[in-house]
Amino acid sequence: MTTPTPGPVPHPGRVRLRRTRSTPAMRRLVAETRLHPAQLVLPLFVREGLTEPRPIASMPGVEQHTRDSLRKAAASAADAGLGGVMLFAVPTVRDAVGSQATDPDGILNLAIADVISEVGDALVVQADLCLDEFTDHGHCGVLTPSGAVDNDATLVRYAEMALAQASAGAHLVGLSGMMDGQTGVVRDALDAAGFDDTAVLAYAAKYASAFYGPFRDAVESALVGDRRTYQMDPANRREAAREVALDIAEGADVVMVKPAMSYLDVLADVAAVSTVPVAAYQVSGEYAMIMAAAAHGWIERERAILESVLSIRRAGADHVLTYFATELAGWLAEENR
Repeated sequence: MTTPTPGPVPHPGRVRLRRTRSTPAMRRLVAETRLHPAQLVLPLFVREGLTEPRPIASMPGVEQHTRDSLRKAAASAADAGLGGVMLFAVPTVRDAVGSQATDPDGILNLAIADVISEVGDALVVQADLCLDEFTDHGHCGVLTPSGAVDNDATLVRYAEMALAQASAGAHLVGLSGMMDGQTGVVRDALDAAGFDDTAVLAYAAKYASAFYGPFRDAVESALVGDRRTYQMDPANRREAAREVALDIAEGADVVMVKPAMSYLDVLADVAAVSTVPVAAYQVSGEYAMIMAAAAHGWIERERAILESVLSIRRAGADHVLTYFATELAGWLAEENR
């Protein structure tokens, strides 16, 4: 038996991965993932009855807007070159079926029209299509007499809400309620009413997460209990693929993974198989953690923001919903000058 002759040993100087990390210009040249303002979407809150913007204590730097300040924030987002805005609304009156969600004069539908009149097609004007902000019980749908969320009765309300938002001018409706069959029902309703150009974003893999807490402050949620019977179990990864496949089959134009940072594995799975663009939402709790740590000096704020959003893009998101969007776009513009 002969002993194999070892091959040539590479000279240490031939394999130096540090060469492509040596300068900022070199790092930019070989970067595998890039951020651009057009890949960012800014979530915005508007509250009925406000005369001036109201800070959200658990989300420093984020406000509940008046209709006027919302228009200004949208204009700033357009000037920054963002891809879009996602609108959420806080009404003054709520009821069991979320009537204000489908009232043409309801705060969300008025806000959609306001933003469209301000920015036109310079941004993709998106609206949250869910009942939780409008119901007095805080759930995302209509309840049965026993207090459970009635999936199919909720679908009827979602179809009505989609028509109200499309009539107000929304370019895209964001189905965040996680009802089974919601994408198909909304797509059919929009098409039947002649809104075949209105796009549908399906929150396909939306998890029952602890990281939504500050958002519930922002919308003054009335929720008691949780949403674990309809939002996904954080323990499940493969199930996300089933949700995404169903939403695409039902006509989703974009699918969403939410939250983003704690579910990068799911995001990568979805991005690897999706035939439509993939969005991810850096949610309120993720924002609040970065802000809190930075305020204490425990992390470098700008670097942490950049790294966090870059990680979401690296995992496969085509665009990212983030409360840092306008500020981040400004940094990117400066960097590219």
